[in-house]
Amino acid sequence: MAAWGLLAAWTLHDAEELATMASWAREHRAELTERFPWIPEGVWELDQRHVTVAIGLMGALVASAAASGPKSALYRAAVASFGVHGVIHLAQATAMRGYTPGAVTAPLVVIPYSVWAWRRLEDRRLPAWSWLLLPLALGGVHAAAHVLTKPRDRHF
Repeated sequence: MAAWGLLAAWTLHDAEELATMASWAREHRAELTERFPWIPEGVWELDQRHVTVAIGLMGALVASAAASGPKSALYRAAVASFGVHGVIHLAQATAMRGYTPGAVTAPLVVIPYSVWAWRRLEDRRLPAWSWLLLPLALGGVHAAAHVLTKPRDRHF
C-alpha cells in the first residue's frame, strides 16, 4: 500500500505541475533570467508539450519505483528523493517570493507522504547512488522531453 502511495502522491503533485509549469515559466521568463543569470536562458523555455512529455516519462520512473516495493533500494531512494523534491519546491517559492509550480502540493502532499512512507520502512538505508537519483531523473526526463518535442526539419 505504501509503495503505491508514492505513485498516488506523485500523481497529485505532478497534476499541479502539469497545469501550471509551462504558463508560469512563460510568464516569469524575464524575471528568472534576470534573477538567475548563471542558468542558461533556454532552460526557462518550457512549452506544454515538453512539460507533458517530461511528466509522463517521470511517471514511468515513479511507477517503476513503486512497483519495486518498499523493500527495494529503488523505492527507498525514490521516497527520499520525493521528499527532497518537496523541500526544493518550498525553497523555490521562497526564492521567488511567491507561487512556483508545485508549491501548493509540496507541503500538503509530497512532504507529508514522504515522511509517512519513510517512517513505515523497515530498512532505511540508502545506497550511495540514491543522492544522484533526483538530479539524474529530472535532468534525464527533461533532456529526453527536449529531444522528443523539438521541431524537426522535414526533408522528404
